[in-house]
Amino acid sequence: MFSLRDIFSKRSQVIGIDVGSSSLKLLDIKDSSQGPHLIRFGQVALPRGAIVNGELLEPEVLSDRLLELVSTCDCKRRPVVSCLSGSSVMAKKVSFNLMGEEELRELLRDEGAKYLPFEDISHVYLDFQVLKGSDVNPNQMEVLIVAAKKEIVDSYTSAFLKAGLEVVIMDVDAYALETMYEENYDFDEEDVVALIDIGASATNINVLKGGRSIFTRAFSLGGNIITEAIQNQRSGTFEDIERLKVASLPGESAEADKLQENILLEAEPIIREIESSLDYVKFQTREFVKQIILSGGSATISGLDSLIADRLNIAASIVNPFRKIHIDPRTISPAIIAEAAPFAAVGVGLALRRMGDR
Repeated sequence: MFSLRDIFSKRSQVIGIDVGSSSLKLLDIKDSSQGPHLIRFGQVALPRGAIVNGELLEPEVLSDRLLELVSTCDCKRRPVVSCLSGSSVMAKKVSFNLMGEEELRELLRDEGAKYLPFEDISHVYLDFQVLKGSDVNPNQMEVLIVAAKKEIVDSYTSAFLKAGLEVVIMDVDAYALETMYEENYDFDEEDVVALIDIGASATNINVLKGGRSIFTRAFSLGGNIITEAIQNQRSGTFEDIERLKVASLPGESAEADKLQENILLEAEPIIREIESSLDYVKFQTREFVKQIILSGGSATISGLDSLIADRLNIAASIVNPFRKIHIDPRTISPAIIAEAAPFAAVGVGLALRRMGDR
């Protein structure tokens, strides 16, 4: 959403780099006669504490890991599309009288504090997208305003620059999920789906109707709260519990069954927040979510999709962000892609962007 450079002369190829609190993912997707074609994929881990609640606390670590990621992927230094976590971004839909984009931009620059919870709008990067005309008043239009503190955006872009990478678009992870969905899934105008990305430290929700966002929310609960709770119940390092969390399968043994039961029990706070969010959508928009698509590392916890489906009485499945993206098995292992798919949804959305996009 935040276009850091206005380059509209061509839709140049970019690389997408998803910066999560626990890892970096790089995806390089080019346009081809067969449609989108994934030509590079790679990921590296980030140490705990480098990024907390969307705030970059250790920029040197991020720069070092970016250099490692680009080298590992043997990727040429091309323009980058990255994203901010929904927890560090403010998004709001507002109705305005019909006007041109330049007039609207000037209005928001002068009067943005009326619409955004920032005392000094000069300390904020702001962008917007006109969504549609008002259903109630033909003389009005609906606008999505997205804003983030300059200090947060600048900390990330500076870390990229130190690694020799230029960020040309800073997106928002919830909207990157939307881009991924539009490319890979079939839907009609009445389909209402919730894209829910459960990461290590945050969960992002984007509810779409007919492929267009009608509700977004981020909250600072993710897989780490499950790991920390299990760590308090048994011996082992954080990393040990992380491996157990995704590797433990019910039916292997009585101990595995007990562990799985505890893992799903500790996911309860996340499920409650998801449930309350979708209830809010139903109350505010009168729209009923018919399908949930889960992504993120914690979406891979065995039984979590079924538990969410049962609790909310809504069909739930794990995302496949590569459904309609060509992958040459001679260059990228299908096994690697199958394992990475739940983690890669945001990165796919970023890599599908092009310079000049809004």
